[in-house]
Amino acid sequence: MSRTQAALVTGCSSGIGRATALALARAGFPTWATARRTDDLAELAAAGCRLLPLDVTDEASMARAVQAVEAEHGSVGILVNNAGRGGGGPVEEVPLDLVRKVFETNVFGLVRLCQLVLPGMRARRQGTIVNVGSAAGLVTPPTGCPYAMTKYAVESLTDALRPEVRPFGIRVILVEPGAVRTRFMAAGETYELPEGGDDPYAAYKASVAAMVVRAHREGARGVLTAEDVADVIARAVTARRPRARYRVGAQARLAPRARRLLGDGGWDALMRRLIPFPVQ
Repeated sequence: MSRTQAALVTGCSSGIGRATALALARAGFPTWATARRTDDLAELAAAGCRLLPLDVTDEASMARAVQAVEAEHGSVGILVNNAGRGGGGPVEEVPLDLVRKVFETNVFGLVRLCQLVLPGMRARRQGTIVNVGSAAGLVTPPTGCPYAMTKYAVESLTDALRPEVRPFGIRVILVEPGAVRTRFMAAGETYELPEGGDDPYAAYKASVAAMVVRAHREGARGVLTAEDVADVIARAVTARRPRARYRVGAQARLAPRARRLLGDGGWDALMRRLIPFPVQ
Protein backbone atom coordinates (compact mmCIF):
# COMPACT_ATOMS: atom_id res chain seq x y z
CA MET A 1 0.00 0.00 0.00
CA SER A 2 1.22 3.48 -0.89
CA ARG A 3 2.27 5.54 2.13
CA THR A 4 0.67 8.57 0.45
CA GLN A 5 -2.83 7.34 1.34
CA ALA A 6 -4.28 9.34 4.22
CA ALA A 7 -5.48 7.50 7.30
CA LEU A 8 -8.48 8.63 9.35
CA VAL A 9 -8.64 7.03 12.82
CA THR A 10 -11.61 7.44 15.16
CA GLY A 11 -11.59 7.36 18.95
CA CYS A 12 -8.00 8.51 19.47
CA SER A 13 -8.33 10.03 22.93
CA SER A 14 -6.91 6.88 24.50
CA GLY A 15 -6.27 3.17 24.10
CA ILE A 16 -6.33 1.42 20.74
CA GLY A 17 -7.20 4.54 18.75
CA ARG A 18 -4.32 6.55 20.15
CA ALA A 19 -1.85 3.69 19.68
CA THR A 20 -3.08 3.07 16.12
CA ALA A 21 -2.71 6.71 15.09
CA LEU A 22 0.85 6.69 16.41
CA ALA A 23 1.65 3.41 14.64
CA LEU A 24 0.32 4.61 11.29
CA ALA A 25 2.08 7.98 11.56
CA ARG A 26 5.35 6.22 12.36
CA ALA A 27 4.79 3.95 9.36
CA GLY A 28 4.75 7.02 7.16
CA PHE A 29 1.04 7.51 6.47
CA PRO A 30 -0.48 11.00 6.63
CA THR A 31 -2.59 10.34 9.70
CA TRP A 32 -5.62 12.24 10.91
CA ALA A 33 -6.33 11.48 14.56
CA THR A 34 -9.84 12.25 15.76
CA ALA A 35 -11.80 12.46 18.99
CA ARG A 36 -14.84 14.33 20.21
CA ARG A 37 -12.43 16.73 21.93
CA THR A 38 -8.90 17.21 20.62
CA ASP A 39 -7.57 18.88 23.79
CA ASP A 40 -5.77 15.76 25.00
CA LEU A 41 -4.26 14.72 21.65
CA ALA A 42 -1.05 16.76 22.03
CA GLU A 43 1.09 13.60 21.98
CA LEU A 44 -0.36 12.66 18.61
CA ALA A 45 0.20 16.13 17.18
CA ALA A 46 3.82 15.98 18.33
CA ALA A 47 4.18 12.64 16.51
CA GLY A 48 3.04 14.25 13.26
CA CYS A 49 -0.67 13.46 13.29
CA ARG A 50 -3.20 15.98 12.10
CA LEU A 51 -6.03 16.52 14.57
CA LEU A 52 -9.74 16.69 13.86
CA PRO A 53 -12.81 16.84 16.12
CA LEU A 54 -15.09 13.95 15.24
CA ASP A 55 -18.18 12.69 17.04
CA VAL A 56 -19.45 9.49 15.44
CA THR A 57 -22.95 10.18 16.76
CA ASP A 58 -23.14 13.51 14.93
CA GLU A 59 -23.83 13.51 11.17
CA ALA A 60 -22.40 16.98 10.56
CA SER A 61 -19.25 16.22 12.55
CA MET A 62 -18.59 13.04 10.55
CA ALA A 63 -19.19 14.78 7.22
CA ARG A 64 -16.85 17.67 8.12
CA ALA A 65 -14.05 15.31 9.11
CA VAL A 66 -14.24 13.28 5.91
CA GLN A 67 -14.47 16.45 3.81
CA ALA A 68 -11.36 17.88 5.52
CA VAL A 69 -9.30 14.81 4.63
CA GLU A 70 -10.66 14.64 1.10
CA ALA A 71 -9.96 18.34 0.51
CA GLU A 72 -6.27 17.76 1.17
CA HIS A 73 -5.73 14.22 -0.10
CA GLY A 74 -8.51 13.59 -2.59
CA SER A 75 -9.95 10.71 -0.57
CA VAL A 76 -9.63 8.90 2.71
CA GLY A 77 -7.18 6.09 1.94
CA ILE A 78 -7.51 4.23 5.24
CA LEU A 79 -10.44 4.40 7.65
CA VAL A 80 -9.94 2.83 11.07
CA ASN A 81 -13.33 2.57 12.80
CA ASN A 82 -12.22 2.33 16.41
CA ALA A 83 -14.46 4.72 18.35
CA GLY A 84 -16.50 2.75 20.85
CA ARG A 85 -18.72 2.98 23.87
CA GLY A 86 -19.03 0.44 26.64
CA GLY A 87 -22.09 -0.58 28.54
CA GLY A 88 -23.59 -3.72 29.94
CA GLY A 89 -25.83 -5.37 32.44
CA PRO A 90 -28.46 -8.08 32.82
CA VAL A 91 -30.95 -7.90 29.96
CA GLU A 92 -33.88 -7.48 32.35
CA GLU A 93 -32.36 -4.35 33.85
CA VAL A 94 -30.39 -2.56 31.16
CA PRO A 95 -32.12 0.68 30.09
CA LEU A 96 -33.15 0.78 26.45
CA ASP A 97 -31.75 4.30 26.26
CA LEU A 98 -28.31 2.88 27.06
CA VAL A 99 -28.76 0.18 24.41
CA ARG A 100 -29.58 2.86 21.84
CA LYS A 101 -26.58 4.99 22.80
CA VAL A 102 -24.14 2.10 22.52
CA PHE A 103 -25.53 1.09 19.14
CA GLU A 104 -25.39 4.72 17.98
CA THR A 105 -21.65 4.87 18.63
CA ASN A 106 -20.51 1.32 17.93
CA VAL A 107 -22.69 0.48 14.93
CA PHE A 108 -24.59 3.38 13.38
CA GLY A 109 -21.62 5.77 13.47
CA LEU A 110 -19.38 3.10 11.97
CA VAL A 111 -21.84 2.41 9.14
CA ARG A 112 -22.20 6.10 8.37
CA LEU A 113 -18.45 6.71 8.21
CA CYS A 114 -18.12 3.81 5.78
CA GLN A 115 -20.82 5.39 3.64
CA LEU A 116 -19.06 8.76 3.70
CA VAL A 117 -15.60 7.52 2.67
CA LEU A 118 -16.62 4.90 0.10
CA PRO A 119 -17.45 7.25 -2.82
CA GLY A 120 -13.94 8.72 -2.67
CA MET A 121 -12.35 5.30 -2.36
CA ARG A 122 -14.37 3.97 -5.30
CA ALA A 123 -13.36 6.94 -7.45
CA ARG A 124 -9.70 6.11 -6.84
CA ARG A 125 -10.22 2.35 -7.02
CA GLN A 126 -8.35 1.88 -3.77
CA GLY A 127 -8.79 2.12 -0.04
CA THR A 128 -8.80 0.14 3.20
CA ILE A 129 -11.44 0.04 5.93
CA VAL A 130 -10.48 -1.48 9.27
CA ASN A 131 -13.31 -2.20 11.69
CA VAL A 132 -12.28 -2.81 15.29
CA GLY A 133 -14.49 -5.54 16.69
CA SER A 134 -13.95 -7.58 19.82
CA ALA A 135 -13.78 -11.09 21.18
CA ALA A 136 -17.11 -10.10 22.74
CA GLY A 137 -18.48 -10.29 19.20
CA LEU A 138 -17.43 -13.94 19.04
CA VAL A 139 -18.43 -15.20 22.48
CA THR A 140 -20.94 -13.24 24.53
CA PRO A 141 -20.04 -12.77 28.20
CA PRO A 142 -22.82 -12.67 30.82
CA THR A 143 -24.09 -9.12 31.38
CA GLY A 144 -22.61 -8.32 27.95
CA CYS A 145 -25.71 -6.53 26.68
CA PRO A 146 -25.52 -4.20 24.83
CA TYR A 147 -21.76 -3.95 24.12
CA ALA A 148 -21.37 -7.52 22.86
CA MET A 149 -24.49 -7.14 20.72
CA THR A 150 -22.86 -4.24 18.87
CA LYS A 151 -19.68 -6.20 18.26
CA TYR A 152 -21.64 -9.08 16.75
CA ALA A 153 -23.24 -6.48 14.50
CA VAL A 154 -19.83 -5.15 13.45
CA GLU A 155 -18.73 -8.66 12.50
CA SER A 156 -21.85 -9.14 10.37
CA LEU A 157 -21.55 -5.73 8.75
CA THR A 158 -17.90 -6.35 7.87
CA ASP A 159 -18.71 -9.69 6.25
CA ALA A 160 -21.39 -8.01 4.14
CA LEU A 161 -19.23 -5.04 3.15
CA ARG A 162 -16.08 -6.94 2.20
CA PRO A 163 -17.34 -8.62 -1.02
CA GLU A 164 -19.47 -5.60 -1.93
CA VAL A 165 -16.52 -3.25 -2.33
CA ARG A 166 -13.72 -5.63 -3.33
CA PRO A 167 -14.47 -5.14 -7.08
CA PHE A 168 -13.65 -1.45 -6.58
CA GLY A 169 -10.20 -2.23 -5.17
CA ILE A 170 -11.28 -1.56 -1.56
CA ARG A 171 -10.13 -3.85 1.22
CA VAL A 172 -12.17 -4.44 4.39
CA ILE A 173 -10.50 -5.90 7.48
CA LEU A 174 -11.95 -6.93 10.83
CA VAL A 175 -9.70 -6.84 13.90
CA GLU A 176 -11.05 -8.68 16.95
CA PRO A 177 -8.97 -8.19 20.10
CA GLY A 178 -9.38 -10.14 23.27
CA ALA A 179 -9.10 -8.40 26.64
CA VAL A 180 -7.11 -5.17 26.33
CA ARG A 181 -5.77 -3.24 29.33
CA THR A 182 -6.95 0.27 28.46
CA ARG A 183 -8.88 3.11 30.06
CA PHE A 184 -11.90 1.93 28.06
CA MET A 185 -12.23 -1.09 30.37
CA ALA A 186 -13.19 1.26 33.17
CA ALA A 187 -15.50 3.34 31.02
CA GLY A 188 -18.53 1.06 30.86
CA GLU A 189 -21.67 3.04 31.48
CA THR A 190 -23.59 2.39 34.67
CA TYR A 191 -27.25 2.88 35.41
CA GLU A 192 -29.40 3.32 38.46
CA LEU A 193 -32.29 1.07 39.46
CA PRO A 194 -35.63 2.70 40.26
CA GLU A 195 -35.64 4.15 43.76
CA GLY A 196 -36.52 1.58 46.37
CA GLY A 197 -36.15 -1.32 43.97
CA ASP A 198 -34.27 -4.47 44.86
CA ASP A 199 -31.61 -5.77 42.52
CA PRO A 200 -31.97 -9.53 42.03
CA TYR A 201 -28.77 -9.54 39.96
CA ALA A 202 -26.55 -7.73 42.48
CA ALA A 203 -24.54 -10.85 43.37
CA TYR A 204 -24.11 -11.77 39.72
CA LYS A 205 -22.90 -8.31 38.75
CA ALA A 206 -20.44 -8.38 41.66
CA SER A 207 -19.08 -11.73 40.41
CA VAL A 208 -18.68 -10.36 36.90
CA ALA A 209 -16.93 -7.24 38.20
CA ALA A 210 -14.54 -9.36 40.27
CA MET A 211 -13.75 -11.53 37.25
CA VAL A 212 -12.98 -8.46 35.13
CA VAL A 213 -10.66 -7.10 37.81
CA ARG A 214 -8.81 -10.43 38.03
CA ALA A 215 -8.54 -10.72 34.27
CA HIS A 216 -7.17 -7.21 33.77
CA ARG A 217 -4.84 -6.85 36.73
CA GLU A 218 -1.19 -6.11 36.07
CA GLY A 219 0.63 -9.31 35.17
CA ALA A 220 -2.54 -11.21 34.22
CA ARG A 221 -1.84 -13.69 31.46
CA GLY A 222 -3.34 -13.13 28.03
CA VAL A 223 -4.23 -9.45 28.48
CA LEU A 224 -3.21 -7.30 25.53
CA THR A 225 -1.92 -3.75 25.45
CA ALA A 226 -3.30 -1.13 23.08
CA GLU A 227 0.05 -1.25 21.27
CA ASP A 228 -0.38 -4.99 20.62
CA VAL A 229 -3.61 -4.29 18.75
CA ALA A 230 -2.22 -1.22 16.96
CA ASP A 231 0.72 -3.29 15.68
CA VAL A 232 -1.71 -5.81 14.15
CA ILE A 233 -3.72 -3.01 12.52
CA ALA A 234 -0.57 -1.46 11.06
CA ARG A 235 0.59 -4.83 9.71
CA ALA A 236 -2.82 -5.52 8.21
CA VAL A 237 -2.98 -2.12 6.52
CA THR A 238 0.49 -2.49 5.00
CA ALA A 239 0.06 -6.13 3.96
CA ARG A 240 -0.10 -6.80 0.24
CA ARG A 241 -2.89 -9.30 0.81
CA PRO A 242 -4.36 -8.77 4.27
CA ARG A 243 -6.55 -11.39 5.88
CA ALA A 244 -10.26 -10.76 6.19
CA ARG A 245 -10.08 -10.96 10.00
CA TYR A 246 -7.40 -10.84 12.65
CA ARG A 247 -8.16 -12.36 16.03
CA VAL A 248 -5.70 -10.78 18.43
CA GLY A 249 -4.69 -12.55 21.64
CA ALA A 250 -5.35 -15.95 23.12
CA GLN A 251 -8.82 -15.02 24.33
CA ALA A 252 -10.06 -14.14 20.85
CA ARG A 253 -8.50 -17.25 19.32
CA LEU A 254 -9.36 -19.86 21.96
CA ALA A 255 -12.72 -18.83 23.44
CA PRO A 256 -14.70 -19.44 20.21
CA ARG A 257 -13.12 -22.89 19.89
CA ALA A 258 -14.03 -23.75 23.47
CA ARG A 259 -17.55 -22.49 22.85
CA ARG A 260 -17.97 -24.80 19.85
CA LEU A 261 -16.48 -27.82 21.61
CA LEU A 262 -18.53 -27.43 24.80
CA GLY A 263 -21.85 -26.68 23.15
CA ASP A 264 -24.55 -24.61 24.79
CA GLY A 265 -24.92 -26.66 27.95
CA GLY A 266 -21.21 -27.07 28.53
CA TRP A 267 -20.51 -23.40 27.93
CA ASP A 268 -23.28 -22.30 30.30
CA ALA A 269 -21.89 -24.65 32.95
CA LEU A 270 -18.44 -23.13 32.51
CA MET A 271 -19.87 -19.64 32.90
CA ARG A 272 -21.63 -20.67 36.12
CA ARG A 273 -18.35 -22.02 37.44
CA LEU A 274 -16.33 -18.94 36.49
CA ILE A 275 -18.98 -16.46 37.59
CA PRO A 276 -20.82 -17.72 40.68
CA PHE A 277 -24.40 -16.50 41.04
CA PRO A 278 -25.72 -17.18 44.53
CA VAL A 279 -29.47 -16.59 44.36
CA GLN A 280 -30.96 -15.33 47.62
